[in-house]
Parts: sequence; structure tokens; C-alpha cells
Amino acid sequence: MLIPGSDDLWFLPLGGTGEIGMNLNLYGHDGKWLMIDCGISFDEPLIPSYRSSNNSQTSHPVVAPDPSFITQQKDHLVGIVITHAHEDHIGALPHLWERFKCPVYTTPFTAEVLRRKLSRSTIANKVPIVEVTGQSTQSIGPFTLQWLAITHSIPEPYAIKITTPVGTVLHTADWKIDPQPVTGKPFNHQAFRQLANEGILALVGDSTNANKPGFSLSERTCYDGLLNTIKPLKGRVVVTCFASNVARLISLAKVAQKTGRYISLFGRSLLNMYAIAKYRDLWPEDLTLLDPGHLGYLPPEEVMIVATGSQGEPKAALARLAADTHHQVELAKGDAVVYSSIVIPGNECAVDKVNRALKAKGISVIQSEHSTLPIHASGHPCAEELKLMYQWIQPEIAIPVHGEQEHLNAHAQIAKSCGVNKHYVGQNGDLYRLAPQPSIRRQQVATGRIPLQQG
Repeated sequence: MLIPGSDDLWFLPLGGTGEIGMNLNLYGHDGKWLMIDCGISFDEPLIPSYRSSNNSQTSHPVVAPDPSFITQQKDHLVGIVITHAHEDHIGALPHLWERFKCPVYTTPFTAEVLRRKLSRSTIANKVPIVEVTGQSTQSIGPFTLQWLAITHSIPEPYAIKITTPVGTVLHTADWKIDPQPVTGKPFNHQAFRQLANEGILALVGDSTNANKPGFSLSERTCYDGLLNTIKPLKGRVVVTCFASNVARLISLAKVAQKTGRYISLFGRSLLNMYAIAKYRDLWPEDLTLLDPGHLGYLPPEEVMIVATGSQGEPKAALARLAADTHHQVELAKGDAVVYSSIVIPGNECAVDKVNRALKAKGISVIQSEHSTLPIHASGHPCAEELKLMYQWIQPEIAIPVHGEQEHLNAHAQIAKSCGVNKHYVGQNGDLYRLAPQPSIRRQQVATGRIPLQQG
């Protein structure tokens, strides 16, 4: 059995390294393990493409990392930390927690998302959830954790500083530098500059946009782009976006208010996220939503719908609107659909199918990839943001995660250009030995994927 000693500090990804999605990371020290995130991915095969040449594998609706390694030594698992409420970081926990049976640590917004997920399961009241606040410190087994506020595309995202007697790691999770994030406070670079004085051994960081130059867009810039895109439109406007992006929903509600439209949400996940935002006092009181049942009585130019289905999901609201099977509204010639999202690689065919049906009805389609205005903002750092982070932190080791091979390699090159001489590019199942002697041991743990039932 692979168990770290008192002089060891290990990082072991079971999911999310070599791929985008289903993050599950382990840190090992002094006979104990700490889990960071426990996520899912959608419509994926059980063998990832980077490990198989078979392009005709069966895809499963929901998949998660195989947790067998840590399940077999769950008595050594001291806790699970969830960095934020995106599905690729939190979605597997309701399905897998009974295999771990240890406390879950997260912030209030994410805790509420988790509780609502658990309410639909058989373990609704069994999971001990410890709520932590920003900048707080928590001792979990031999690990001392500090939550550091960052900016991302969901409320209350946090990086985690993990301190042990043999070294300190910054686990960034998903982040970007956003000076005007719409929800939450602007990115505070001073908090990260101070870490340079603490001697950070390793930075384990987001690689999603490492191969993109420049900086990511601010949510405020996205608001301006959406306002100027929607303002001249005459018919009904349907906007599709990722349901978890509360800041985007607030921006769209402000755009509706500014353009004299009534806004409604179509889709369970959107309504759920809105309810959580209201409950956690994140939704502005002056922004009201209209009951979808009233939309049919309004002239088209007064209607804005925010719909699920930005990835072409056949059962989502947008696909049903395109197929004229939605029971509350029927779209018509002169209406417009705006994609305030990107098409995730692999979903192109599904999105094209929905768009063909919309265009056949005379409905205009505006996708962010083809828009001259910024109508979507990524939640991940581009190359210049990564450079700034390395210049601030000055870690001894760089460990790129949350990305496919090209993203990890680009991230490693950025770290190297910033003077970080040790950078390890690996995959799920590789053991990153951070202390006492830094090294990477390939495929020390068998990893894989398991299908989950949709809840």
C-alpha cells in the first residue's frame, strides 16, 4: 500500500490531469491523505482519448474518476476540500462520499450547492459539511489549510494553501485575474505577492487557457458586450450560458432591465442556481425575474429568456425551444439566440444540430466564437495571468494540472520562462514527490473512470 511517511509530501491526481474535467486530487503527508475536489464530466468514454486509439468507444452521460486507490485506504483520508461549486469539482461527491465517509470542508455558497445536491440522494443528512470563510485557516490531520480568495466564473472560488512541516503548496484550483467580477471582490494580487515571503515549495495550477496569449476578459467587459449585442435586436432574445455563472445571470438581468425586457429562466439548473444566489444574498434586490408562464402575453421585443443547453444537450431548454417542444414559449422568425458561452470541444455536432433547427425557423444565432463583441468571458487564466502568478509566488516547483497535454506543456513553458526550474508534466496516476527530494514517478497508481447515474 502506498502511504507517505513523515518526511514526505506527495501530490497524486486521480482525475483532471491530462484532461479537462472530473478533478480529484490527493495530497499525502505523514501517513495521511487529503482530497481536493471530487468532480464529474459529461458524455465521456471510460478510457480517455489520450490513453486509447479507439475513437468508437461508448460515451456515458456522467463519468467520474475511479476512486479505488483512496477508497482502499479511506482510514487514512482526513478530509475532502471542495474549492468551488462547478460540476467538475463537486459533482461526484454525492455519488462517492459513502466510499470515503469523512468531513467535507468548503465555503457557504458551495456548501449550499452541495446540500441541495445531497437532498436528492440517500445520504442527505449523513455528510458532515464544515463551512469555512475566506482567509480562514483550518487544521485537517497533519495539513494546515488557508483559503485564499480568487476570481472565477462562480461565487466564492478559492485557492488553497496547504502547509506541512516539510513544505507548503499552493493549489490554485480554477482562477483568473478579474478586476471587475460583478459578484464578489476584485482579484487581490497582494494576498498572492505575500506568499513569496513564505517559501512556497510547489504551485499546482490551472492550465486550461495556458496556450492562449494575453489576459482573460473581465465579467464587466462581457456585460458591455452583451448589452451592445442585445440592444439592437427586435424580436425575442434567448441567451444560453453556463448555469453556474451567477455573475453572468446578474449581468443578463441588468441588460434586460436596461433594454426594457422582462427576463425569465428556463431550465432546472438555472433556477436552482438563482435560488441559491438569492438565499446567500448574492442576487441584487432590484433585479426581478418574470414567471415564464407570463411570457406569452408580452410582445416579442419585451422578452428575454435565459435557457440551459449551451452545449446542445437534447433535453435542455434551448434544444426544446429549437424543436418547438417547449410548453411555455414558441420561437418565431425574427427572434435571436445568443450564446454567452463557448462550445466545449466534443460538443460541436450537438450544438450545430440545435443551430440548424433554429436557423430553419428564421431565428438568428450569435455565437461567442463568431461575435465581434465580447459576449463570453472565460473563467481561466491566459498566459500573461499565469506569468504574473509565478512572478508573485516564486515557487520552487510548477505542477500544471486541469488541462490536456498541450495545455500542461504550455503551462510548464510559462513557468520555465518565469525562472521556475523544476516543472513536472504528468497524468492521472503519476506520483509527484515534492519532498524530501522532488521527482515524478510515472503511473504509480492505477486510475480510470467510472459511470455514474444521473440524479
